[in-house]
Amino acid sequence: MYKKIILLFSLAALVMAGRAAVRLPHVIGDGMIIQQNSDVHFWGWAKPGKVIKVKASWTRDKFSTTADQSGRWSIKVHSPKAGFTPLSITFNDGDRVTVNNILSGEVWLCGGQSNMEMPMEGWDNCPTKGYNDEMLAAGRHGGIHVCTIPRVWSDTIHTDADCSWKAVSAATLGEASATAYYFARTLYETLNIPVGIIVACRGGSSIEAWLTPENVKANTDLPLEIGAVKKRFGNWDSGYPACWYRGTLYPTIGYTVKGFIYYQGCSNVGSPVGYYSKLMKVLVDQWRKDFGSDRLPFYFVQISPYIYSNADDIAAALLRDEQYKASKMISNSGMVCTEDLVYPWEIRNIHPAQKDKVGSRLAMMALKHDYGYSALLTENAEYESMSISHDTVTIHLRNMYRGFYPTGRMTGFEVAGDDKAFHDAEAWTVGKNVVQMRCAAVKNPVAVRYCFRNFKLGDVHNSAGLPLVPFRTDNW
Repeated sequence: MYKKIILLFSLAALVMAGRAAVRLPHVIGDGMIIQQNSDVHFWGWAKPGKVIKVKASWTRDKFSTTADQSGRWSIKVHSPKAGFTPLSITFNDGDRVTVNNILSGEVWLCGGQSNMEMPMEGWDNCPTKGYNDEMLAAGRHGGIHVCTIPRVWSDTIHTDADCSWKAVSAATLGEASATAYYFARTLYETLNIPVGIIVACRGGSSIEAWLTPENVKANTDLPLEIGAVKKRFGNWDSGYPACWYRGTLYPTIGYTVKGFIYYQGCSNVGSPVGYYSKLMKVLVDQWRKDFGSDRLPFYFVQISPYIYSNADDIAAALLRDEQYKASKMISNSGMVCTEDLVYPWEIRNIHPAQKDKVGSRLAMMALKHDYGYSALLTENAEYESMSISHDTVTIHLRNMYRGFYPTGRMTGFEVAGDDKAFHDAEAWTVGKNVVQMRCAAVKNPVAVRYCFRNFKLGDVHNSAGLPLVPFRTDNW
């Protein structure tokens, strides 16, 4: 009798396998946002050789594709212009699967580590500024949909993730990435169209964790065999090379997106000069290739002031400098400077509260460069040149627009002489793009730094209210 029962279950399983409906990855599901006016990529699995017929509610055209020998299939369907009318699409290989409540709009992938992961509800002793106000307004932002990919590291490729799309509401907002949400909210309120954000991040993750094994091997000396990885990194799985790419990012690859926002870098503080900027270029090239276009915009966040091992050390400043260099190396990219988005009392908080301004600055870059809002002022103030006369240093800046705001005394500058010892300088503005400074302790200055320490706050902004990027004129 027992053998008969086992046989019946086995036969039933074979019948079900033969009739198995076409299967979709979870990222393609009810409530998703699809990129408007694009050839949107859909994919999934079916029985090898099966023909999958596709019918979208927004077009009379019919489409079909065939599953390959591994059972994988893919197809592209052109999407309509953005709108709030719910759409649907059906995939039929003999058994139908329909995805409902789709909206056409703008889709962005949001990656990085804990400052991208940090939810609207915050973490212990790490609040998010504006949480209550956003909860009260959540009902007005239901056109923003969020898909958060579970944090999974793996030494093998994961083709799917247990995720789902959720419309913003008072019930769902708390768990959404704060930086990604504020980015999406600014787009949503400005463009008045649906916005989708796919969040794939992991607190503490290194940049190497988001690279392909091939790119790790070609650009680093890190191991890839999991035994060697665990021996080198121990329990710090956030740093496992390629493992977060394979387990968390890979299930999203192929989804049609407008571009990327990225907030990572803290776990690479201490990297050699030249290393991080090179890897950022590799990462952007890789992601653009994976998502189908070498022109996809990539906007990222410079790591914020934080004490790390010592507030006066420069390890974090060197990493910020690498990020700044990367912004100049990578086409169609932009960097948000956060020098002014940390409160003095957050010296020991690696997750600053002002995610609202981080997200809105990212969004303003996208609005200017990708949505036609060319009049927006989105460039950070930057160092341009230096001259020295006796005990006075003159610094010329660029991207000042109409000048300084606020004007008056400037803080954050340090000068040094040949002894390489830096001292705080008294600085003042001259015209709309010049700062002069001197220091009684340095009679013959040769070098200047601005906020070039792990934690040092300044107050230099251009007329758009955007901060001066930390810099140094030396290479000591």
